[in-house]
Amino acid sequence: MRSVVLLASFVSIALASPFLGQTDILGLFQRSVSSGCSTIGTASCHNTSAVSNLCCFEAPGFWDTSPSTGPANSWTIHGLWPDHCDTTFSSDCDPSRAYTNIASLLTANGASDTLAFMQTYWVDINGDNENFWEHEWSKHGTCMSTLEPVCLPSGSPTGLEAVLFFQTVVRLFQSLPTYTWLANAGITPSTSATHTLSTLTSALKTASGGFTPALDCTSGALNGISWYFNLEGSVIDGTFVAINAPVAGSCPSSGIKYPPKSGSTVRLIDFTAPASLPTKATIKALRSGSAVGGLLSAGTWSTQTLATFTISGTSSSFTMTSSKGNCGVSGGHLACGSGVSLTSFSAVSSGSNILLASGGSTSFSSDGVPSGTTVYTVYTGSGHADGYTLSIVGS
Repeated sequence: MRSVVLLASFVSIALASPFLGQTDILGLFQRSVSSGCSTIGTASCHNTSAVSNLCCFEAPGFWDTSPSTGPANSWTIHGLWPDHCDTTFSSDCDPSRAYTNIASLLTANGASDTLAFMQTYWVDINGDNENFWEHEWSKHGTCMSTLEPVCLPSGSPTGLEAVLFFQTVVRLFQSLPTYTWLANAGITPSTSATHTLSTLTSALKTASGGFTPALDCTSGALNGISWYFNLEGSVIDGTFVAINAPVAGSCPSSGIKYPPKSGSTVRLIDFTAPASLPTKATIKALRSGSAVGGLLSAGTWSTQTLATFTISGTSSSFTMTSSKGNCGVSGGHLACGSGVSLTSFSAVSSGSNILLASGGSTSFSSDGVPSGTTVYTVYTGSGHADGYTLSIVGS
């Protein structure tokens, strides 16, 4: 199975303001459900023989984001679906689990924050969000082998696998700040400008760490972006390994329009580059607006005395060091030490906070919340159990 993430339907809403910080909406994954699966085994689409335990190996790939509504400064979500490693996919695999009233299902299972996010970023072109969500779950979610009810912990409530599906889609979407990635390359919506396909894909490839998505156009206008992954382990808590799109999208090689959205009313959040950065700072972890510890000198998350970091550069590109040595991102996690290569970070303002960003995203996550002497590895993106942002505080 391969995962496809499609960011689409950008047209017809006015993109005039800075990117809306999707990672400002925290606490999306308060409910922790473990699949019990390893993430170091065979990735989807890479097995050479039949796999018997399909609770830990996704048999068909997925991801898509495409309605033409939502915030004027963000792409929106279409969905997430598995394919058969050849771009074909099954659909509507289990009509008995074609759940309705997704909003109530999410709320009843403690995922009201996920619902709130979906109501802004996963919206239907005709305004019928509920029908859209039901369709995406029944058509694609029911075809995910690792979300079969038998794969969930004993005693799980009916419909929990659908809740986990929606949480995973939101988490993946938050890890792909496509609007910001394009804007950082000087590519913003315009009524007159046109772009080449190579310019657009190059900007996204660079920002995403080297992976090329598929871009789709309608009448020469960009309206869909598909990101592809292989999956190690379960959809619930596995590792989504980014890959290059196996097929090209429908956009032409040149003359591509990136029109602003129009006719929408949105709530905009200040999410811009700060005027300046401190040269010495501590870095605090923010969860639901409250500080919960921060970074130690090795780049780990703790509630112990925070380290002081030295910052060199500007808000759009800077490096950090601690008493341990250089700080950088390697293997998807943050570390500081003598053998670490420096990584360029950026910073954005969100309200009164200056947030640390890696690869254009302010999302960070860990496998737990620290207390006492317990520390956790800091991963980039929202792929682990507990998400947060990192605030740079001058010292």
